[in-house]
Amino acid sequence: MSKTEGQEVVLIAVLAVLWLALGFGTDTFFAASNLQNILATVAPVTIIGVGMTAVIVTAGIDVSVGSALAVVMVVVAQMLRDSELALIPAILLGLAVGGVLGAINGMLVAYGRVHAIIITFGTLNLFRFIALQIFDGKEVAGVPDTLEFLGGGAEGRSFGIPHAWLLAILLAAGMWYYMRHAPTGRHLYAIGGNAPAARLAGIRVSRRLVGVYTVTGVLVGLAACCVIGGGGLVAQSAGTGLELQVIAAVVIGGTSILGGRGSVLGTVLGALLVGTVTSAVTLLGWRSELTALFIGVFILLAVGADLVRERRRRRR
Repeated sequence: MSKTEGQEVVLIAVLAVLWLALGFGTDTFFAASNLQNILATVAPVTIIGVGMTAVIVTAGIDVSVGSALAVVMVVVAQMLRDSELALIPAILLGLAVGGVLGAINGMLVAYGRVHAIIITFGTLNLFRFIALQIFDGKEVAGVPDTLEFLGGGAEGRSFGIPHAWLLAILLAAGMWYYMRHAPTGRHLYAIGGNAPAARLAGIRVSRRLVGVYTVTGVLVGLAACCVIGGGGLVAQSAGTGLELQVIAAVVIGGTSILGGRGSVLGTVLGALLVGTVTSAVTLLGWRSELTALFIGVFILLAVGADLVRERRRRRR
């Protein structure tokens, strides 16, 4: 069993214990409405996490996803309201805007020779500024229900399961197969393990980096459409703190923050853990600030365990 698979087993056990505890400790955790709400809330995090897994496997990171989501949401929401876009054009617009923002990150990281956290921290503020300029000081209200198929409401579910969650699982399965079996997918692990050696081996490192950040941007666009589908209002605070949840899902899921190792399956489990903790805080009547505290602790534990494993590996 690999280290990543071992962490996935631990996550499954932790989730099982949490669910049992919440099932016995509350009256509503296993209610259909609560489970549907958890899956609908977790879906955008999982969708973006699919791309973020590939980014972090290459030893990169993208902390701008929350601000990028805000840009996509305000653009798509205003076009839906003012131009009455249909479902498919609205989704394509979201994918395109997100893809452009992701490509900007990718090109800066690949050719700027500056660490990704510096680049994306800069674009986090740039994208948020752009979003606020488009918002022009007011929220976007009166958004049509065109995207409700991707929301968490009655029209956004089949057999009680949110369409956004089903889409997230399909995307995760596709990325899992790509990273495990496609030659270019395996290149991502090589880049994260040793980028200079990957270049010497003939891998087009810069092209791969632009690709993973662009794909992440496209997935941000899709996630934005899912969030818009959940309600007819887009607030200026849209996407705030989302990057913490996404990175938490990926790192808790066993993807090494140092690069070279990771699994999309672990990311899905990590996202479920984040969603479960969020739901638990609400159901137990605790202060909402505790959610961020718990997620932060989980990140520290996951990163700490990763660093310990890396030190042990280097000593051998």
